[in-house]
Amino acid sequence: MTTKPSWPRVGLFVTCLVDLYRPTVGFAALRLLQQAGCQVEVPRAQTCCGQPAYNSGDRATAREIAATLLEAFGGFDYVVAPSGSCAGMLRSHLPHLFDDDPNLRARADTLGAKTYELVSFLTDVMGLRGVDAAFAGSVTYHDSCSGLRELGVKAQPRALLAGVDGLTLTEMADPELCCGFGGTFCVKYPDISVRMVSDKTRDIAATGAGTLLAGDMGCLLNMAGRLQREGHTVQVRHVAEVLAGMTGEVPPIGEPAAPR
Repeated sequence: MTTKPSWPRVGLFVTCLVDLYRPTVGFAALRLLQQAGCQVEVPRAQTCCGQPAYNSGDRATAREIAATLLEAFGGFDYVVAPSGSCAGMLRSHLPHLFDDDPNLRARADTLGAKTYELVSFLTDVMGLRGVDAAFAGSVTYHDSCSGLRELGVKAQPRALLAGVDGLTLTEMADPELCCGFGGTFCVKYPDISVRMVSDKTRDIAATGAGTLLAGDMGCLLNMAGRLQREGHTVQVRHVAEVLAGMTGEVPPIGEPAAPR
């Protein structure tokens, strides 16, 4: 049996999309990790996980990015990202960028083994069973592909959401259906992507839930945009914002902030 260290030192991998589009998710992740008993740091040297370059076949650029991550996050007990996609990149794909260098491959394997998606880390590693948060309304939850299929993130967010005061979870007919974002997939195959996200928004609307939650900003931005274009009133949020009790601090994704 492995015993987790007391006050583990966690490196928070913020992710590009959170940094650029939704910094509140980073602050929500920080709050949740600290409440769970972690010492959290945000390395300034971090940039991208390298996934766009990797998915486009640019292994040289992806490897350069990966090398900076080995340096930035090497000294932490754990690396945590509010994204199944980025965490999956670090765990499953980044190590293979160094297959020709045994020393760097070993360091990459070590980095990958200690990297977790946020909600999975809170439940599976820190043993969190509940949060002190409230949210009045019904929500539905989208299982992002990378988090679900690469990291096994499925029950963990639902377990924590069940303890949020006032929240009612209504499942979609197919919550595991891809939203069509897929990183560069939506750029390479836009017609297919639009059809996929349209199928998804139909499933979301059918639940009657007032809010859509997920754990990946790429999926959330994609679905929020389509929901708005189709005229739906479903609000869209990252699950960390609800779990951290921060929904009153920022409008839903895709909606403008109120003037100060």
